[in-house]
Amino acid sequence: MIQGERIYLRAFNQHDDQRILQYELKNRLFFKPYVFTRSDQYYTLANIRKYIQSYAQQAQNKESYRYGIFLNANHQLIGTIALNDILWPLRCAYIGYALDEDHNKKGYMSEALKLMIHEAFITLNLHRLEAGVMPSNTASWQLLEKHGFEREGLMRKNVHINGQWEDHYHYALINPNDQ
Repeated sequence: MIQGERIYLRAFNQHDDQRILQYELKNRLFFKPYVFTRSDQYYTLANIRKYIQSYAQQAQNKESYRYGIFLNANHQLIGTIALNDILWPLRCAYIGYALDEDHNKKGYMSEALKLMIHEAFITLNLHRLEAGVMPSNTASWQLLEKHGFEREGLMRKNVHINGQWEDHYHYALINPNDQ
């Protein structure tokens, strides 16, 4: 568990299956413009359980670390944040995140991103974090820039979203301890 002021990050376990499914169903339309194309099969308890097992295996293999974002006050799941596709020879990972629609613009994702950057650079000693963000997702790329990420370019037709290939800005943050 990674503790913050108003939230904490915790790896998912099998007891989280119902709350993850509820979170995904509640935010299905809100996330739809920004996430990879998902079939109805994605939104099943059996599929969520497979993902939880996969997350645990990837963490054990030090390939990815995926956390739920929970409120300190009531332990409600309000988002997810992850270090994905870790390349250890390069000490590099992709960071991804999502936040419940009802909890946007309250500073929770900023706090979660700060905690994850610390985890990546201090605990895991990664050199570089990268992120891809659709140009239309202003809030997301502004969040990255607020935390020091720099836009390095445009990845054309990068992710299949809503039945079409979408461009993404490519962002990176270098560990200041490696300068």
